[in-house]
Amino acid sequence: MITTHELRKKYMEFFVAKGHVEISGKSLVPENDPTVLFTTAGMHPLVPYLLGEPHPAGKRLVDYQKCIRTGDIEEVGDPAHLTFFEMLGNWSLGDYFKEESIAYSWEFLTSATWLALDPAKISVTVFAGDENAPRDEVSAGAWKRLGMPEDRIAYLPASDNWWAAGPTGPCGPDTEIFYWTGEGEPPRGSNKGTEPAKWMEIWNNVFMEFNRVDEKTLIRLPAQNVDTGMGLERTVAMLQGKKSVYDTEAFGPILKALGDLSSKKYGSPTNGAEVDRSFRIVADHIRTATFILGDPKAVLPSNVGAGYVLRRIIRRAVRHGRKLGIEGSFLSPLAQVVIDNYSGPFPELTENNARVAAELAREEEKFLETLQKGEHEFAKMLPNLLKNPQKVMSGRLAFKLYDTYGFPIELTEELAAEGGLAVDREEFDEAYKKHQELSRAGSEQMFKGGMADHSEISTKYHTATHLLHQALKQVLGAHVAQKGSNITAERVRFDFSHPSPMTKEELAQVEKIVNDQILMDLPVTMEMMDIEAAKASGATALFGEKYEAVVKVYSMGDFSKEVCGGPHVVRTGLLGKFRVQKEQSSSAGVRRIYGVLE
Repeated sequence: MITTHELRKKYMEFFVAKGHVEISGKSLVPENDPTVLFTTAGMHPLVPYLLGEPHPAGKRLVDYQKCIRTGDIEEVGDPAHLTFFEMLGNWSLGDYFKEESIAYSWEFLTSATWLALDPAKISVTVFAGDENAPRDEVSAGAWKRLGMPEDRIAYLPASDNWWAAGPTGPCGPDTEIFYWTGEGEPPRGSNKGTEPAKWMEIWNNVFMEFNRVDEKTLIRLPAQNVDTGMGLERTVAMLQGKKSVYDTEAFGPILKALGDLSSKKYGSPTNGAEVDRSFRIVADHIRTATFILGDPKAVLPSNVGAGYVLRRIIRRAVRHGRKLGIEGSFLSPLAQVVIDNYSGPFPELTENNARVAAELAREEEKFLETLQKGEHEFAKMLPNLLKNPQKVMSGRLAFKLYDTYGFPIELTEELAAEGGLAVDREEFDEAYKKHQELSRAGSEQMFKGGMADHSEISTKYHTATHLLHQALKQVLGAHVAQKGSNITAERVRFDFSHPSPMTKEELAQVEKIVNDQILMDLPVTMEMMDIEAAKASGATALFGEKYEAVVKVYSMGDFSKEVCGGPHVVRTGLLGKFRVQKEQSSSAGVRRIYGVLE
């Protein structure tokens, strides 16, 4: 039986044997991408290179990447959905294209040397074509030449088989690979298009052929890229013949430890469906929270943005732990199980072990107090709520629980549903917005921009962060280190280590230094260097960041030298004028600056 760690290793070995360079997966916290709160796909950190930046490691790449998706968090607890998952990916940056990519996928899946899957249980989808682009006959032909029967190929529309980075930018058809989950052999004519419920997606090969200029205009790209992704957990479940990702060995130790804490056993015939669902929710959420807190760029629980998503995940885990009969704190011991299981491929978890335990304990204690108060108040409301013939709880009452007791709307909805009630979410959101708070922070549309937003203004802001970083070091001291940044078309947000608020004089000095470098119109140059040589040369590198053996080093005259992937303008004089909008606390020992270019 192939395990999670074995599949990860095999995938890397296969593509390295095919001339790919294994690169390091990146942080869960995306750098300079305002469209998402967390890294959501394996290709996410590679967007600059898919848009044309040369990658230091070359044109053939392979890696495993930590990912988080919270859009379907309510589905977590069923057999398939996860908030944290790993994506195995390989890329061709202007090298091979459809024929080779499909052949590699087929060999890895079906060869006796690798996964040895039954070819008769594999089906694929390809792009059916529309008014914007033709049917993908090249991909279909490649599959047929490998022996794929015509009736195992489903030709589906753009909604299924077209990938785009955003409303504009790189895009193209994809071909998805599915494995049969039904009994015995799949019948003739069965594929994703005819029996979707019985085919599980295991791999997606995206072919970036075009650049979308506007809604109706596609231009063929001069360098055509391949971006593939295989979901590790779902593929392992399929390889092991499991009906659920939670039944694989990746979750076994977590579920066992949770059973020991709750005096219940996951999967017991005496369990009701809701008991096993709570087991799965806690197991998924503690794994997700451990990886977020164990990340080199860790997000901490808060009431906004990614911090709110983390807080929501932790609090949901606590509530379902209580439903399993666990009283008191229990998340830190479960987190240790996750760390022990994943410390090999993710050593940062061990390095940040103390932070994971401390933050979980602190948040758990805080929420237990909130939970007791909120549940008590809801119980007092329930008799009157049940008298409502429409079985609807007003959004006004739900907001009162949130505003007065800090009780999350999601938990109010869960409690209401258990009582056979719905919550007027529209009324709640209206009250929420009046208090100028963010609506549901898990939405991937939270900020303006797009994943392909490497527009001129975004490129300028990215360049300006280098000048800001160096100016802060000069004014405040060498201890200053970048702790994260977020760029939109309107501003830059820059987090940095510093123990106290900046004075008005310090802010004015930083602003002047940045603008002086802009006025000097410094050249922005790039050279490829060995990472150790780059550090020895004085180039700034982010603490805890995973770098390749060879990296890009961007210099702005003699003022700034930093390891970075891009993109950048060619001269600082193109930036305009920089102005600091405000400076505030981000977290303990970390300050935050908002700045604009005018």
